Order: sequence, then structure tokens, then C-alpha cells
Amino acid sequence: MTIPRELEVKILRLFAAEHWPVGTIASQLGVHHEVVERVLRQASAPPAQPLRATLLDPYVGFVCDQWAKYPKLTASRLWGMCRQRGYPGAKDHFRHLVAPYRPRPRTEAFLRLRSLPGEQAQVDWAHFGWVNVGRARRPLVAFVAVLSSSRAIFVRFFVGQQGENFLRGHAEAFARWGGAPRAVLYDNLKTAVLERVGDAVRLNPLLLDFAARYGFEPRPVGVRRGNEKGRVERAIRYLRGAFFVGRAWRDPPDLNAQADDWCQAEALDRPWPDDPTIRVRDALERERPSLLPLPLDPPPVEERREVKVGKTPYVRFDTNDYSVPFALVGKTLVVLATPELVRVVDGTAEVARHPRSYDKGQAVEDPAHVEALVAEKRRGHEARGLDRLTGGVPAVRGLLKLLADRGACLSHATRQLRALLDAHGAGALGRAIEEAIGQGAPHVHAVRQILERDRAARGAAPALPLSLPDDPRLRDLVINPHDLADYDRLGARVAAEEVTRGE
Repeated sequence: MTIPRELEVKILRLFAAEHWPVGTIASQLGVHHEVVERVLRQASAPPAQPLRATLLDPYVGFVCDQWAKYPKLTASRLWGMCRQRGYPGAKDHFRHLVAPYRPRPRTEAFLRLRSLPGEQAQVDWAHFGWVNVGRARRPLVAFVAVLSSSRAIFVRFFVGQQGENFLRGHAEAFARWGGAPRAVLYDNLKTAVLERVGDAVRLNPLLLDFAARYGFEPRPVGVRRGNEKGRVERAIRYLRGAFFVGRAWRDPPDLNAQADDWCQAEALDRPWPDDPTIRVRDALERERPSLLPLPLDPPPVEERREVKVGKTPYVRFDTNDYSVPFALVGKTLVVLATPELVRVVDGTAEVARHPRSYDKGQAVEDPAHVEALVAEKRRGHEARGLDRLTGGVPAVRGLLKLLADRGACLSHATRQLRALLDAHGAGALGRAIEEAIGQGAPHVHAVRQILERDRAARGAAPALPLSLPDDPRLRDLVINPHDLADYDRLGARVAAEEVTRGE
């Protein structure tokens, strides 16, 4: 049990100056007498009176001897051994009594490590809670990098710890500093270290390829070696307290803009720990010439995923669907994504570009892709109608050719001919077309007139369209039928009036 330092001082004063007995101190301060005895033992206070004898006193030598031989021996096992030797107390009381005699591991001291300019940087992820984007709940993490010599800090917030985000943070940090360090230190991050068994470390191949292009050494620190990566740990604490707490922001881009301003202003204007008379900004300017030059052709840091287009012209990426041209249905494409943009490529050609969505289950569409698909469906419908026309009425081909020579609208003529086919049948339509062409009148109106003439000659009723136009004003129109008996009564009244006038 740990007690406040103020209480320890009060116990020591009452025991040494006021000569209170242990029991009085315990009762007046509201603590157990063993707490008072432990404080006195740890302080090595000269006893004004003998401490209370305990059941353990005859066994202290045996307990210390056993712990000297076997430092990891448990108190329960020691109690059993003492029990066999006549110890009469209970196990729980025994644990409290032997606690002061338990061997303590020596606290390891660490050397303060110093780094030459341009020699080293330290990198880590820091978790800052969660962000709700529509129906999606995503982690908000910060990529934090620190130059070990100048203590310059770079921060970039992401909504996920993908390996590509990890590399993007490196690239943006190096660009901000004007160069890359010769080594970058990591702990056991999965984005850096895939596997570790003892001193055998298997690094992430993405990180290895990236480091080769920039020329730095990715260096995992030793397990439980807090002094080797302490600068980035302190930078994360500084970031939480001096920047993030109480800050209002709309979305991750807004948060990153504020973080950039903070890194370039407050974080650089703080005193340099190695020489408080200058600022971190001045130390960074001194360190820049020692950094490695940036590559002329930086490696790509986009997220890359191969995706297959299904029956609908969309690709699925990060729980959302992005539209592509309908001609790519069934093909395997590649998605290249940044935090702001999603690009879809077919080989080396970019076929689609969309703003990235961090929501869940959204369909992100390019209006041009949708319009092209609708137009293609319409053309397909018209083509199927034309096939039906030409297959049932061969004379249609000749009529359409003559209409094309005259510059007429073929799609409109095709729709009219399909309506005539539905109303009059293939045989009558074919004869009417041949007659119209023979009379030198290759028009749809001429064909309609010939069909209506023949129908009237047969005494048939005029042909009506089989369906109403696709207009809701007509389809929803309600007509109440009139009672025809009114016309009979009206006729009888008119006849009666004529008879009266004749009289």
C-alpha cells in the first residue's frame, strides 16, 4: 500500500519528536499499525521504544536466506515452508509481514543519448480517439516524427494506420524538413516490424523499399528500451497537452491544417533542450545541411488495391463504391488512393477519378459515367426495336435508307414505325411501306395514311395506341363516365319541341 508523502512525514514527526507509540499514531491517523511500522523501518528512524513483536520475528532469518537463494520464490511457498517449521500465523498475514524483506530488482539507469545533426529521427503512431463520418466510425491517429538533434516535430493526422499512410507521413516530414535523416527509429509497430523473435527482426517490405529510395536506415529499437525512443514519446505528450486538448476542428483536413500551423509556429519557437538560449527553429536550420537530399523521383505512397468490376460499373474500395465507365464491367482494375482522392486505372490509363469518401456503404458517382450508361441502354432498346422492325418487315430497311438520304430523324421514325407495327401488324405495314415508296412518298405520315385508308375501306374502327404516353398527367387522369340516359331524354325533348313548332 502506497501512502502520501505528507502522511509519511507526519508519522515520522509524531514518532521522533512527540514520542507517540505506534498504536497511538495508527489510531489517530486512521492507518494500520503495520503501515506505521513500515514507514519507520524504511526511514530507519531510531526507535524511541521497541516496535511490537510479530509472529514472523523468529523466521526472518530463514525468510531472508531463502529469498537470497531463490529471489523469485513466492510468499505463499515461503509461508508453507515456515508453516512446516512451526509458524502459527495465517497466509495473508504472513504476506504482509514478509513484504519488507522481499528482494527488489535494481532499477536500471539509462544514459542520456545524444544525436549528431542529421543522424537520426524517431517515429511513432499516437491514438487520439475516434471520428464519426456518416455511418462509419474510424480511428483518429497521428503520425509523429521528431528529428533527434534539433527536436523539430512533424505531425499528420489520419483516419487509419494503413502502411501507405505511414509512408506518406515519412515523405511529408522529409519534405517539410528539407531532407531525410540517416536513420529512423521505431518500436514494434506493425507498419514497421512484421515479426520479432529476440534479436531477429523482420521489417515491413513496404518500409524497406521506401527507405531504399530515400537512403535512410529503418532501425527498430530494443524491447523495453525507453531511452532509445524517448524524444518521440515526449513529443506525443507535448502534442496532446499543447495542441490537441480543447481544440475545435471540423474534419481531419482542418485538423491537419491547424497541426501544420502549430508545428511551424509554437513547436519551432520553443527553447531548444540542449541550449535554452536558442529556439528549435534555429537548431533545425543548423541541422538542415546535414540531412540527406530528397530523391528526384520520390516513391509512390498511394494505397494500391486490385479490384474487379462486377455486373454494375462500380469498384469497391474501403467500404464504398466508386463508378467507372460501363465498358469496363468484368475487368480487373487498380485503385490508387490518397487521403483526398481515389483514382481508378486500367493499365497505365486513368479511367475514373473521385473525391475520397470516409463514410460507409456510399455510392460515389461521376455523372458522366451514369449518363453514358443510360444512353447506352437507350440505344440498346432502340436497336432491339429496329431488329424487331427489320426482322418482321423487310421493307423498313429501304424506307429508313430513303429517310436518311433526306436527312430525317431515324430514331423518331423508328419509334413511329414500331407503333404502327403494334397497331396494324407486320403484313399491313409492309404493304403500306411498299406502296408509299412506289408513289414517291417515303414518309412515315404517308405510310400511316395508307394504313388508315385500308382500314376504313374494310369498315374497321380507327387504330388507337395500345398504351398511353409516358406522362403522369395523362396516366393519372380520372374521367367519370356520363349517364347516356340523359342523351335519350334530351333527344325526346328536342323531338317534342319540333312537333310543337310544326303544329
